[in-house]
Amino acid sequence: MYAVIETGGKQYRIEVGTELEVESLDVELGKTLTIDRVLLVADGDDASIGRPVVDGAAVSAEVVRQTRGDKVINFKYGPKTRRRVKKGHRQELTVLRINDIVLNGKSAAKEVAKAESDAKTERQRLEQAAAAQAAKDAELAAKLAATAKKPVAKPSTAKASATKPSTRTETKPTTEPTKAEAAPAKAAPARKPATTRAKATTDAPAAKSADKAAAKPATKPAAKPRAAAKPRTTKKDE
Repeated sequence: MYAVIETGGKQYRIEVGTELEVESLDVELGKTLTIDRVLLVADGDDASIGRPVVDGAAVSAEVVRQTRGDKVINFKYGPKTRRRVKKGHRQELTVLRINDIVLNGKSAAKEVAKAESDAKTERQRLEQAAAAQAAKDAELAAKLAATAKKPVAKPSTAKASATKPSTRTETKPTTEPTKAEAAPAKAAPARKPATTRAKATTDAPAAKSADKAAAKPATKPAAKPRAAAKPRTTKKDE
């Protein structure tokens, strides 16, 4: 619920708990005053408009403090007359806190208090549920910690002897792969024909080249030795 009030020649939109600055009022601090000039009151979809004020509507407010507004400068001057006037002003104000809005006996403050109490109870219910869950979690954590601290029982000798055959059986699978690895080694000679075939294919061109060489004519006979050259006769010999 909200309302529109008039005070000091100005209009303000207010709700319960609103603090506003109005023109100075001659009221002591902490006192409660009632504002009768209520121009409009709206509650959800229902609105009451005054002509000029709403009948049966009233607003109660509490005086919080007396203060002054911001400084305003008023400067006047006259051109070509050497006239300069400067004035400052700070408006006196009163701070009000709206406590309640009443329309035909219906109070807005009571509705706000009821909503706050409902929210508080809901908050308390959630806090209690959270506390209960935290307690359960702490209890479970304590149980887990207790079970973790218990010593582990040592295995007996009978159990140790029972585990020995298991080690032997575990070693068997390790020997089997070695046999499987030996099998391919024995089968290796079976692949020799393939190598001989490959050799035969490589030797065939060599044989062909040998046949070609045999078909060629024999080498030429060696040249006959030349007769010894006769010595030439010279004039001295004659």
